[in-house]
Amino acid sequence: MLLAVLLVLGLTGSLITRTALAQAPATPAATAAVETAPPACDAKVLERCTPNSGDTAWMLTSVALVLMMTIPGLGLFYGGMVRKKNVGDTVMTSFAVACLVTVLWTLCTYSLAFRSGTPFIGGLDRALLQGVLSDVAKGIGNPNPLAPTIPESVYFCFQMTFAIITPALIAGAFAERMKFSAMLCFIGLWAILVYAPVAHWVWGPDGFLNSGNPQSWVKVLDFAGGTVVHINAGVAGLVACIVLGKRIDIAPAHNIVLTFIGASLLWVGWFGFNAGSAVTAGMQAGMAMTVTQVATATAALAWMLTEWVTRGKPTLIGICSGAVAGLVAITPASGFVGPAGSLAIGAAAGVMCYWGATGLKEMMGYDDALDCFGMHAVGGIVGALLTGVFAVEQYGGTAGLIEGNAMQVVNQAIGIGIVVVYDAVVSFIILKIIDATLGLRVDEDDERDGLDITLHGESVQ
Repeated sequence: MLLAVLLVLGLTGSLITRTALAQAPATPAATAAVETAPPACDAKVLERCTPNSGDTAWMLTSVALVLMMTIPGLGLFYGGMVRKKNVGDTVMTSFAVACLVTVLWTLCTYSLAFRSGTPFIGGLDRALLQGVLSDVAKGIGNPNPLAPTIPESVYFCFQMTFAIITPALIAGAFAERMKFSAMLCFIGLWAILVYAPVAHWVWGPDGFLNSGNPQSWVKVLDFAGGTVVHINAGVAGLVACIVLGKRIDIAPAHNIVLTFIGASLLWVGWFGFNAGSAVTAGMQAGMAMTVTQVATATAALAWMLTEWVTRGKPTLIGICSGAVAGLVAITPASGFVGPAGSLAIGAAAGVMCYWGATGLKEMMGYDDALDCFGMHAVGGIVGALLTGVFAVEQYGGTAGLIEGNAMQVVNQAIGIGIVVVYDAVVSFIILKIIDATLGLRVDEDDERDGLDITLHGESVQ
C-alpha cells in the first residue's frame, strides 16, 4: 500500500513538473539561455558532453571510495565484532545489500529521491534512467541542479553508494539473529519507503527540508548525510533490535584485526563520502576533507580517553569505534564548518557515542548488537545539532549560532524530529508485516549453532 502511494505521488509529481514547464511563459533570461545554449552533443561520443572533466574525475573517484566503505569496509568492521559462527552471514549481508539496493536504485529509488516532483517525493521520469541519453543528445548534459558540472550517470552512481551504505548500517543492530530472507525484504522495502522519501526531503530539488530550496519549509543543513544516512539508519536499527528482541547469548568480538581493517577502510572511504558531496573538485571539497580528518582523529582520542578513565584500559575496538563516531558526526557539518568547529564536533561525538554504546544501551535494555543506534543515531544527532552551532557562512553560505543565526539550531532540531518519527513508524510497520508473514527471527537452535551453517551452509575456518 505504501509503495503504491509513493509511486502514485511520484508519477503525479513528475506530470505536474512537466506540465508546469511546458506551460511556463518564456522569460528574457530563459530566451537568452536558449540563444546561448551549446550545440547538441554527439550522443555517440559522450565524453564531449561532460561539462567539467576535473569535477567528473573527482566524482568518479568518490564513487569508488564510498562503495569501498560498504564492501569491504563495513563488512569487515561488523564482521570482526560478531562471533565466528556468524561472520559469513554478517559480511554477506553487506554484500547482498549492495546488490539489492543497486537494482532498486536503478528501477525507481534514484528518481523518487532526486528528481523534482512534490515536496515529499520525487517523480519517476528517471526510472531505469530513462531520458538520460536523450538529454545528453539535446546538449542538456546533466539537468540536475544538484550536480550541474558532471554527467548525471556519475551523480546517479555517487548517490547510489549512499543509498547502499545506509541500510547496510542498520544490519549492525540486528546482527546474529535475523533471517536472511527477512533481512532482504526489510532492506528492500525500507530503501523504497524510508530512504527515498527522506533523501528527497533533505536533498531533492523541491524537498521541504532542503536548505537549498528557496521554498522549503524548514532549511536543514545536511552536507553529506547526518540526517539522511546516519540518523535514518540508527533509528531503524533501534526499532529493528527492539522488535526482534535480545540475542540468546552475547560474546566478545571474535577478531579485532578485521574490525581495525574495516574501520581503516571506512576512514579512507569517508573522504569520498564527505568531500565528494561538494560535487566539485574545489575549495568546499578541500575544507570538507580537512574537517573530516580533524574530527575523526579527535573523536577517536576522545573515545579512547573516556574508555580509559571509565574502564581502566584503552581498547582497539574502542578507538576504532571513536573514529567512526567522529566520521558520523562531521558528516552533516563537513561542508559548513571550519577546523575549530570540527574539533568541537569530534570531541563531543567521541564522548557522546561512547555513552550511547554503553550507558544509554544498558539503561534502556535493548540489544543493539553492533551499536548502530549508539554510533549512528547519537553521532548523527550530535553532528546535526552542532552543525547549526558552528556553521560558518564563509564556508557553506549559511551562518550558525556562533555567527548570530540561532534559528539554524531550531531548523536542525525540527529536521531531526521529523525524520526520527517518520523512520520509526514506517520501519516498525515494515518489520511487523514481515514478522507476520515470513517471520523475522531464526529459531533458537539455529541461533545457537550460528547463522553461517544454518542459513548459508558454510563457515569460516
